Amino acid sequence: MNVLFIKYSNNSQAIILFFLFSLTCCNSNPQQVSEVSHLSPFKKLSEYNFFVGKIADLQPNERVLPYDLNSPLFSDYAHKSRLVWMPKGTSAKFTSTGKVLDFPIGTVLIKTFFYQNDERDESQGKRNIETRLLVKGKEKWEAHGYTWNKEQTEATLDIVGDIKTVNWIDKTGKPMMVDYIIPNKNQCKGCHYNKGVQEPIGPKVRNLNKEFAYLDGKMNQLEKWNTVGYLADYQPNTNYKKVAKWDNPNSGTLHERALAYLDINCGHCHNPNGPASTTGLNLVAEAEMNINLGINKPSVAAGAGTGGFALNIIPGHPEKSILPYRMTSTEPAAMMPELGRRMVHEEGVELIKEWILKMDFGESKD
Repeated sequence: MNVLFIKYSNNSQAIILFFLFSLTCCNSNPQQVSEVSHLSPFKKLSEYNFFVGKIADLQPNERVLPYDLNSPLFSDYAHKSRLVWMPKGTSAKFTSTGKVLDFPIGTVLIKTFFYQNDERDESQGKRNIETRLLVKGKEKWEAHGYTWNKEQTEATLDIVGDIKTVNWIDKTGKPMMVDYIIPNKNQCKGCHYNKGVQEPIGPKVRNLNKEFAYLDGKMNQLEKWNTVGYLADYQPNTNYKKVAKWDNPNSGTLHERALAYLDINCGHCHNPNGPASTTGLNLVAEAEMNINLGINKPSVAAGAGTGGFALNIIPGHPEKSILPYRMTSTEPAAMMPELGRRMVHEEGVELIKEWILKMDFGESKD
């Protein structure tokens, strides 16, 4: 018997799942990952050969590399398995700014959303809901979504999206339920657009720059990608940017953690090149403490979108600020983000409220 351990992420924390498997039960000579077309996706997820063994276990095939993010996007408390695959002989490169990666043609980012049946006891199993592929074509990225069946034996291409009722027990023992929304193809584009083209949100340098527990030991993800040939120009002695972990006080100041949270949950739209650029808000990790961050800035929204408040952020007064109001709303005309959630991220809201409460004349203090 061999022991496999694969690291998954649940928004604010990483968990390690242990799989015991017999070489006689698993395919000791797994098929290679199939050639991936960004225009003609397979009908079934299994046809790509991203996984070996029982497909629901999400055990990655050869050269399919798991990764994690410093501060991941909140998605109704779903856990996420993130994997990357690149064609042989290709690798990503740093762009001129060093902030993002230029992925080679044929790259596939593989993200599966799942829920533990009981977060207090991983042996109770999990339920995969959807797997999203982001495939790099010659001119653009293309998104393909796959919805898992009830038996957890396959995920099928789904263009129109769906709603799945999910029940689970959280880590405190509280029964939870959500009508989880699987987005349609056009909704995926709504969040992934930047400068008019679709692109990845999570795997930026500042989010990947962290240690990960691989099968052969812990290693910084950028270094690991370089080691396996997935990153061409990594320099070991370079001080690459790193975003704070929003839920870890030891990873940065309150201000840095708040911006890390806003960056991944809001910044993909609210930036000068994003779909919400007309709002004038710039909610990215490197944003300056000024009106573009929402400080004393009137909202361009009206009616339900303001909650009756005048300004996006009033330093010292989260209870009078539009930003936390929209984060706590579940009304379609008011809630932010508009897509990707049905529930309120209680822990994230508390962080932003504390950040606003402790602001003093444009400065954030711990």
